Amino acid sequence: MSSNAKVIGVAGPRAATTGSESSQSRGRRNRPGFSSAVGGFYLAAAGVNTGLAIGNAGVYRHFADHGLFGFVRTGWAEIVMTNPALWAVLLAAGEACLGITLLLGGTFARWGWVGVLAFHALLLLFGWGDWAYAVPALVLFGVLARHDWDSL
Repeated sequence: MSSNAKVIGVAGPRAATTGSESSQSRGRRNRPGFSSAVGGFYLAAAGVNTGLAIGNAGVYRHFADHGLFGFVRTGWAEIVMTNPALWAVLLAAGEACLGITLLLGGTFARWGWVGVLAFHALLLLFGWGDWAYAVPALVLFGVLARHDWDSL
């Protein structure tokens, strides 16, 4: 049996690709993307929020004071601030989940990117001051997600 017959028997129709095509497609799938960096960023943010929850959860008290809508301000005061440590830990858990999904890659990373973009879109509800961070972050993360999307 020739070596070509062995390759076709193992790889099937994909054996028709040249070596360079095969390595190019593997390179596209395996190239390090931005999802790893953003995943690490989200794990670090989860650590920060866990530390704040343990150390001084009251630091979140004024976060929604300039919310764009009344339900944001009252909801924050009446729901989140009744037990800020719990909500900070839940925030940290959500950030950790986003970080892990981005680090896992593949379909998980696609869901992670969707979560990152949704998270930053929701930050816009907390007032114009948060727009200074959230709008550039949405643009940046949107560009990075688009860059990684096809390789995931």
